[in-house]
Amino acid sequence: MARKPEIFLRELDADEAQRLVLIARTSRDRVRLRRAGMALASMQVRSVPEIAVMFAAKEQTVRELIKAFNDRRFAALDPKARRGSTPKMGPSVREQICRTAKSDSARLGCRSPAGA
Repeated sequence: MARKPEIFLRELDADEAQRLVLIARTSRDRVRLRRAGMALASMQVRSVPEIAVMFAAKEQTVRELIKAFNDRRFAALDPKARRGSTPKMGPSVREQICRTAKSDSARLGCRSPAGA
């Protein structure tokens, strides 16, 4: 299998490099900290396989991070928002259910339970 071409972090100006180092040293978010560390390693001209070993990550993960950082800059360090399961009903159905639940049951044609 052919080896993939090397990819490195784009050249950063002094302010960007300083910001990246600061994130790698002080971030309390583990994902952001790890990604900043990978980006720093790439900035130090370490190869993707080296970085993958350093951070116990897949080479593809490192490549994706470097490409994302080159495209989106520091936004690439932020963890992706995780959503729960996809809603089973749309907002219009939810609104109708809420309206029905708040309505007077007698007006909807429902009888009261026996003994109530």
